[in-house]
Amino acid sequence: MHDLMNVLKALSEETRLRILKLLENGELCVCDIVAALDMVQPKVSFHLNVLKETGFLKDRKQGRWIHYRIDDSDLFINLASK
Repeated sequence: MHDLMNVLKALSEETRLRILKLLENGELCVCDIVAALDMVQPKVSFHLNVLKETGFLKDRKQGRWIHYRIDDSDLFINLASK
């Protein structure tokens, strides 16, 4: 039950929903997300981390940048089990 509450909490914040909408079309670098949202990087990174911890995002590091994408592998199965 606690995991389901975390998922719902993650989706209840407008900034996190905007990030998911941005990532609908594919992977983006943190710098691109920061520019699109017109927010400071630490704030965006906080929201990205919440989405990653709840299983919505995957990341990969390339040089000094981190790229994020929606983790759609078994998304509905993962949500149902939480």
